[in-house]
Amino acid sequence: MNKIFKVGLIGCGHIAETYFRGQQYFNNFKIIACADIDQKAADKCAKLYNIKSKTVSEILKDNEIEVILNLTIPQSHYSVSKKVLNSGKHVYSEKPLATYFAKGKELVSLAKKNKLYLGNAPDTFLGGGIQKARELIDSDLIGEIKLGNAIFAFPGVESFHPKPESWYKKEGGPVIDMGPYFFTTLVNLLGPAKQVQGRTLTAFKKRIYGVGPKKNKSFKVETPTTYLATIQFHSGAIIQVTLSFDVINHQRNHMELYGTKGSIIVPDPNMFGGSVFISVTEGGKWGEHKTDKMHLGKINITSSSGRSNEAATNANYRSVGLSEMLYSIQKNKKHRCSGDLSLHVLDIIESTMRAANTGTPQKIETICDRPKKFTEEEVKKILI
Repeated sequence: MNKIFKVGLIGCGHIAETYFRGQQYFNNFKIIACADIDQKAADKCAKLYNIKSKTVSEILKDNEIEVILNLTIPQSHYSVSKKVLNSGKHVYSEKPLATYFAKGKELVSLAKKNKLYLGNAPDTFLGGGIQKARELIDSDLIGEIKLGNAIFAFPGVESFHPKPESWYKKEGGPVIDMGPYFFTTLVNLLGPAKQVQGRTLTAFKKRIYGVGPKKNKSFKVETPTTYLATIQFHSGAIIQVTLSFDVINHQRNHMELYGTKGSIIVPDPNMFGGSVFISVTEGGKWGEHKTDKMHLGKINITSSSGRSNEAATNANYRSVGLSEMLYSIQKNKKHRCSGDLSLHVLDIIESTMRAANTGTPQKIETICDRPKKFTEEEVKKILI
């Protein structure tokens, strides 16, 4: 029987609902208290989920809580996770690990020094879709992957988010926002990255609020809103990646990888399910490999986001990374959404932005192990 870890939540924004829902799926954690820099937000969250409302200082001193779930804004991930690790608690953070590589490196070192677990989203690569793609790639069905492309492109968050400014500041942009999903998936499928080249563009100098109290007013854009990157992996594969807030619509697949024996269409790295498609003949049919019978591929979303090429139904099991980390703590083994993996992804993120902004290729300084496949037997152990 798994131990049920008592978790404290810091950051009571929109994503918190998803993690509370995770308690319906996974058997080894319970969120018992919450805190936020805005005490009213913490009080509202506590009332909604029938838990305790605390200050950040109080939640870090609570001896009943062993693990902190850090759901603050990206710009606060570093400072909050550092406080957690210094308080002697394990921490699992939303993506990215930090907004700067040097700060992420500091967190990983601090966690190891204090012998604490540091976990980090995204955990979507643990879902049925990416794990099925991993299984098919490892089976050598399409041979050695040599090249490929990936894309995330939509018009931007201002159409649905009342406070979109942070996405367009210096520490924002599509690479910080969506790069973690795509880069983590690529590392899971291909292994660590070696070098990156890139270019940027900014389609609009100002953006218009689409919702909220400032609707129809404009705000300034302070970061590039499209990045075009070419990433070389230690495996020898070269992948072209487009990450953009400037595209109204498109019909490209999220990720296609091309091997010496065939090609594979990988489902949305931002989701957990979706079918994998493979073709092994020129002009031939694409064979579908469904994932809706897999534990973390079963459909539990039936409303469409309206984004380009995003399925109206899909699977969302965010918090499996937290659950898998807690199981690893109990069993004293390495977890998959680890600090080392997240630091390597942050290295790719920062190197991509630097390469694109300077026009100079950047070497990826870090390296990490390719995460082990997450088997159905392992998944079952943490499911309710």
